Amino acid sequence: MTQLRRQRGRVAATAGRMAEENVLRAYKGAGADLLAERWRGRAGEIDLILRDGDDIVFVEVKAAATHAEAAARLQPAQMRRIMLAACEYCETQGLGQVTMRFDAALVDATGRVDLLRNAFGEF
Repeated sequence: MTQLRRQRGRVAATAGRMAEENVLRAYKGAGADLLAERWRGRAGEIDLILRDGDDIVFVEVKAAATHAEAAARLQPAQMRRIMLAACEYCETQGLGQVTMRFDAALVDATGRVDLLRNAFGEF
């Protein structure tokens, strides 16, 4: 792996963490409680898991130059993996029957966050 490629990877990882932090602040500001960050199961990774009232919210964070570009990066196959991972999370936590919500959090190049509630049904 070249030095430039490693550097790009570090920059992308840092940008991703910053986007997730901005999104987490937005949810906490709205009263949600963080349950897990970057939770990984057999089906895949979930960026943020929160409790919002009675709902368990699974959030996929997408960052790009614009919100439209970020939204375009969320594909149906990824949504299916996240839903499977969410079921796995609930099972491993012994949550039983809970109300789940799948949100997308879009972050543009300026750091502006757009939270899309129940986004998987909207894509």
